[in-house]
Amino acid sequence: MLEDAERWLNTRSWSVDDRPLKKIVAAKRSSNATVSVVLPALNEEETVGEIVAVIRRDLMLRVPLVDEIVVIDSGSTDRTSEVAAAAGARVVHRDDILPRLPAVPGKGEVLWRSLLVTSGDIVCFIDADLKEFSSDFVSGIVGPLLTDPGVDLVKAMYDRPLGEAAGQGGRVTELMARPLLNMHWPQLAGFVQPLGGEYAARRSLLEQLPFPVGYGVELGMLIDALHLVGLDALAQVDVGVRKHRHQDGQALGRMSAAIYRTAQLRLARGHLIRPSITQFERGEEGFEPRTYSVDTEERPPMADVAEYARRKAA
Repeated sequence: MLEDAERWLNTRSWSVDDRPLKKIVAAKRSSNATVSVVLPALNEEETVGEIVAVIRRDLMLRVPLVDEIVVIDSGSTDRTSEVAAAAGARVVHRDDILPRLPAVPGKGEVLWRSLLVTSGDIVCFIDADLKEFSSDFVSGIVGPLLTDPGVDLVKAMYDRPLGEAAGQGGRVTELMARPLLNMHWPQLAGFVQPLGGEYAARRSLLEQLPFPVGYGVELGMLIDALHLVGLDALAQVDVGVRKHRHQDGQALGRMSAAIYRTAQLRLARGHLIRPSITQFERGEEGFEPRTYSVDTEERPPMADVAEYARRKAA
């Protein structure tokens, strides 16, 4: 391992137990910092309510750590919005944010727009499909930002079981993201879950970053943050085990293509000859090709958006 990455791994990797909740809340009180939790959601009625309820119970009612929970619904056709609102979240529909700019599909698009409808000095992103959710996911990654002024972004790390098989989740991480980081950005090789959807950052950093609109958002954010604030401003916290709904192999292929594209743009800002991926499904007459476009669009840093600048000035 690169010497810088090994040093970072030993000094910027913590456990959730390293910072007791009482210490984190005290640091929040003394700093007057505010914390927003954002859940991007698309058809997550089975899990989103429990996640919101746990955060609200543990980190709003029992201790005053989280100031707002916002669920951004990106077009659910089930009861995601109703369930999230009933559990205590403020629900905002993606298309109602920055309506002059038509929304495009993708997780990164939702996270980018969330900056316009949240107010926290620290923004914590949590995927809405987590099962057996613990509020440690939030307090663990928010803690270093409140107790250490030199930290700007914190990612959760965890075990990812695949069914009954321990440690077999995160297939795109192992097959695509980790090799890319080790070969091209070896300083980031110490991140256990570089593509994980649970991370927190200072608003002052997030508003300066471009957001890939799709699956590449986590990789792009990590690389861009490295260049903007440096390795020592990044950290990770072990929060235990992450259980969630797994996607099929073809969906993972599309995700991998988007992540590769994100890396390619950051390597050379070059032209991708064919921004699409063809996969195959067996049909009545044999294997049939299915071609999907690869996310290539990125949203600019939120600090460059006029509506956001006006809101900050108000």
